[in-house]
Amino acid sequence: MTPRENYLRMARFERPDYIPMSYCINPACWGAYPQEQLLDLMEAHPFLFPDFKRPSLPFQPEIHPVSKKEQPFRDDWGCIWETTCDGITGTVTKHPLENWDAFDSYLPPDPEKVMGIGPIDWQKETEEITAAKERGDLIFRGLRHGHTFLQLCDIRGYENLLFDMEDEEPRLSELIHMVEQFNMGLTQRYCRLGVDVMGYAEDLGMQRGPMLSPQQFEKYILPSYKRLIRPAKEAGAMIHMHSDGDLHQLIDGILSVGVDIINLQDLVNGIDWIRENLAGKYCIELDIDRQSVTVNGTPKDIDQLIRSEVQALGSRQGGLCMIYGLYPGTPIENAAAVMDAMEKYAFYFA
Repeated sequence: MTPRENYLRMARFERPDYIPMSYCINPACWGAYPQEQLLDLMEAHPFLFPDFKRPSLPFQPEIHPVSKKEQPFRDDWGCIWETTCDGITGTVTKHPLENWDAFDSYLPPDPEKVMGIGPIDWQKETEEITAAKERGDLIFRGLRHGHTFLQLCDIRGYENLLFDMEDEEPRLSELIHMVEQFNMGLTQRYCRLGVDVMGYAEDLGMQRGPMLSPQQFEKYILPSYKRLIRPAKEAGAMIHMHSDGDLHQLIDGILSVGVDIINLQDLVNGIDWIRENLAGKYCIELDIDRQSVTVNGTPKDIDQLIRSEVQALGSRQGGLCMIYGLYPGTPIENAAAVMDAMEKYAFYFA
C-alpha cells in the first residue's frame, strides 16, 4: 500500500496499514539546536523523514518573508508583517484598512499571480502536481493559513473587525465578498488540477474559547466557508480543516460545511472531549501538544501521552493521523522522544 493509498484509506475509515504521522521542524530550530543533532535525529527516523538527504553544513532553511527578523514584509493585501525571530511567523503591525476611509480605493490581489502572502506560479504548480500524480503521491493543496477570518483581522485589525460585526458595518460585507472572491479563484484553480485533499486552515480558537462568538462566526464567516468548499467537494476532493485553539463552541458550525478531516489541538480541546464528539465520526488529525508535556515533561511522559491519544482516538478502521511541530524551547531529548513515540505508535493497530 502506497503512502497515498494509506492516507486516503485512513481518512475514509477503510483500514489503513498504519497511522500517518507528520513531524514538522520549524525553521527557527536550525538556529536554536546543534544542526548535527537535528540531522542525526532525522536520519534515525526514516518513517517520519522518508525522503531525508543530509545537507551540507551550515544548513540554511528557506524562510518565508513573513518570518524574517527585522525585515518588515508587505503582503499582497497591503498588510505589514514583523517578527522578532527568524523562522517564527510574525504578526501584522499595520492594517491597510484600519480606517474605512481607504476602502473606496482598496483593491484585492490577483489570484492568477499571488496567493495572499506571496507569488504563485500556476504553470509550476501544474507541472509539480502532474509529476506528483505520475509518482502516485498524495496531492494536498489549500488556501493560505488564515484565508478568511484572520485575513479580515489582518486587513482591519482584530478589535476593529469585532466591532464591525457587532455594529453590522455595511462595508464589512463588501470586504468579505472581496476576500471570498480571491479565495475562490485559488480554490477553483486547484480543483481544476485535481487535488486529492483541499485544505482550509485558519485559527479560530484561543487558549480558552473562540476568537469570535458563535453568532458572529455563523453570520459572517461560515457562509464563505460553505461557498469556498462547495467546488472542492464537487470536484471529489477531501476537505481538510485546521484551527488552533479551543473549538468547543464552534465545532458544530465548522463541521457543517462538509469537513472530512479536522485538524485540532489535543490538550487545548481535551482528549475526552475529542473522543466523545469526533472520534469515529470524522477523521481526526491530532495536533500533538507543544505547550506542556512535550516541553516540560520527560520522554516517558511523552510516550505515555501519544500512546494514550492513539488508544483513545484511533481504531483498526482508521480515522486518525497525527502531526507535531517542533519549536525552539523544547529539550532536544524530548524532540527525540516525540519522534520515537510517533514511529512506534503509528503501527499500534497493525
